[in-house]
Amino acid sequence: MPSFQPAYIRAFEEGLLRQKAEQARQLLSACSLCPRRCGVARLSGKTGICKTGVRAWVSSWGPHFGEEQPLVGTHGSGTIFFTHCNLMCLFCQNFDISHGGCGQPISDRQLADIMLELQSQGCHNINLVSPSHVVPQILSAVEAAVPDGLSIPLVFNTGGYDRVSTLKLLDKVVDIYMPDFKFWDPRVAQRCCQAADYPQVACRAVKEMHRQVGDLVLDDAGIARRGLLIRHLVLPGGLAGTRQVMRFIARNVSPNSYVNVMGQYRPCGRAGEVDGLGEALSPAEYHLAVRTARQQGVTRLDGPRGMFA
Repeated sequence: MPSFQPAYIRAFEEGLLRQKAEQARQLLSACSLCPRRCGVARLSGKTGICKTGVRAWVSSWGPHFGEEQPLVGTHGSGTIFFTHCNLMCLFCQNFDISHGGCGQPISDRQLADIMLELQSQGCHNINLVSPSHVVPQILSAVEAAVPDGLSIPLVFNTGGYDRVSTLKLLDKVVDIYMPDFKFWDPRVAQRCCQAADYPQVACRAVKEMHRQVGDLVLDDAGIARRGLLIRHLVLPGGLAGTRQVMRFIARNVSPNSYVNVMGQYRPCGRAGEVDGLGEALSPAEYHLAVRTARQQGVTRLDGPRGMFA
């Protein structure tokens, strides 16, 4: 395979990265980054659903070995967990981060230094977890990190609730998109995260991500370099709409999509407030979901791990 260069290197050299960072920052004046469109003046310190002003908040960072194998490799995925979230699922397994605000505000320069530190530890990529509400800060940090040697793939690890117009600011910057596709039924999305438009938003977002980076490409060592990796958390009682989600992926995105059908659901946070989410997923439900994915034409599946491996 030819030598790899992250997309953002060329964007930096052409001045495109700075242009995108400035355009994204302007959106914070009356924030319209995500589908919530809160319209608050984040540049003045006001906050909306994501409770984040002009500075990004970070909960933790470090090499992570629990991600998909193409991201983890031998030295781990360099994860940066951003505090707060634009989706706010009631059953979030990182409830203390997304809802509780566990973390601290950092400057764009500090974020750049975190990226460089993760690279120096040998991580295969920079894995930005829950990044949808801090796109301007990420772009600014990448621009600051490139002259200091940042040179590993950038992973946009998102809940899938992203505006296409914002994703276009990440075109030619992000190397790997890793969205969740959480729900197919608007009623379930409304009960879980007050976002009845989630299914239609996720459909548009995932298609745009694939347009930018295509199917997941691995190097000779099996490490992801570029492309789309989709996650789908199976919910009890079929609440995630697995059949419809997989059919959409196979027919409207790509039958060669790399998909992780995840079986680790357990009641967290305020899950008990949603009918049907008060119990953990059963092995039978998980294995049915995997068979369903294959039946619908999604066969490039991440290997099972965790309780149902």
